[in-house]
Amino acid sequence: MQNIHTYVQEHKDRFINELLELLKIPSVSADTAYKDDVIRTAKEIEKSLRAAGCDIVEICETPGYPIVYGEKIVDKNLPTVLVYGHYDVQPPDPIDLWDSPPFEPVIKKTEIHPEGAIFARGSCDDKGQMYMHVKALEIMTKTGQLPCNVKFMIEGEEEVGSKSLSWFVERNQEKLANDVILISDTGMIAKDVPSITTGLRGLSYVEVEVTGPNRDLHSGLYGGAVANPINILTKMIASLHDENNHITVPGFYDKVEDLSAEERAEMAKAPFSLDNYKKSLDINAVYGEEGYTTNERNSIRPTLDVNGIWGGYTGEGAKTVIASKAYAKISMRLVPNQDWEEITELFSKHFENIAPEAVTVKVTPHHGGQGYVTPIDNVGYKAASKAYQDTFGKTPIPQRSGGSIPIVSLFEKELKSKTILMGFGLDSDAIHSPNEHFGVWNYLKGIETIPLFYKYFTELSK
Repeated sequence: MQNIHTYVQEHKDRFINELLELLKIPSVSADTAYKDDVIRTAKEIEKSLRAAGCDIVEICETPGYPIVYGEKIVDKNLPTVLVYGHYDVQPPDPIDLWDSPPFEPVIKKTEIHPEGAIFARGSCDDKGQMYMHVKALEIMTKTGQLPCNVKFMIEGEEEVGSKSLSWFVERNQEKLANDVILISDTGMIAKDVPSITTGLRGLSYVEVEVTGPNRDLHSGLYGGAVANPINILTKMIASLHDENNHITVPGFYDKVEDLSAEERAEMAKAPFSLDNYKKSLDINAVYGEEGYTTNERNSIRPTLDVNGIWGGYTGEGAKTVIASKAYAKISMRLVPNQDWEEITELFSKHFENIAPEAVTVKVTPHHGGQGYVTPIDNVGYKAASKAYQDTFGKTPIPQRSGGSIPIVSLFEKELKSKTILMGFGLDSDAIHSPNEHFGVWNYLKGIETIPLFYKYFTELSK
């Protein structure tokens, strides 16, 4: 492919400005207050796909937020790449921890990104990475270098479980037929160390509610005589890990695969500085399951974490009450072979069993998904590897991710095709956190690399 780098350099200011405009729309799928903004974002994606060269673009209605579908079919005898991404974003809270407003994107230089990074909610997860594919299509169509067919499926519910996507995929298998699925919703090891994600953890997400007395009580008149749901909840949560940070839910590890010493040794070859890791997080020590390294803990081992906890009075000043109820949101990251529905059931039964008689417990499952591992000997992986080699000058390292994209296992089940995860974000990009950002260099490098995947996938598929 000729002139890709030149095209990116000539149009980079426009590519950046288009992304900045998209990031200004607060497409928060978890909060219905942003419903109109989520839908407005879908319409902007529709316009962008049409402008980039798709012959057919549709906003497909679902029981939830719409899916934007686009396609450019050059020859039905050629391979078809299906691009998946999402246009919804995480809630921006806590707002007061942002250095700049989350939906007023700004470009600022950082130590890791001296050329500048785009600070805004969704900049890396996943508007920035999704938009790389739109611009990559533009390059291929405008320069007459699209070597195969392409389809886009961009959803608006990834951050809340992709329920409508499952509904859509099951009903549109012929429409979505493809030879490989391409996603950029992951990261790479470092700017100078490209990597391809070959594994994802599954997810089980639940909310727990502990109820004590039928109303909030005066802590002086009733304290010590009536169970305090907040106290009880914290004790129950604390009991979910033992002294070695091993999860205590019975049956939780029954299907967890123990990687061989050889596989763990291969993983350990990836560049990693524990000192830099701690420094970047302002922590004095790492913490986790005994017997595993930091990189193993956040990729090949399952976890259980409290994502939020509340109850009682949390306003300014004092109010001496024993709350009637206490709540927590809990996520469990799962490894391949762990079934998220089975784990949800095991957790629910255990949490109910460990509750004292003085309270009642309710566990509400929210969403989940299976883990995923893709082999490195298939055509898609080889094409991605060659693309990275061309633009980075290095062979990418296969790497398992600690994150979850639950729909990847669904794609393999329903569409019978493999997924290639070409991520260009970095661990330091603070996705899901205040001050999320995405390096301008990473954004443009992704746009430059993706067209080469199409080239090599088409060549290797012959």
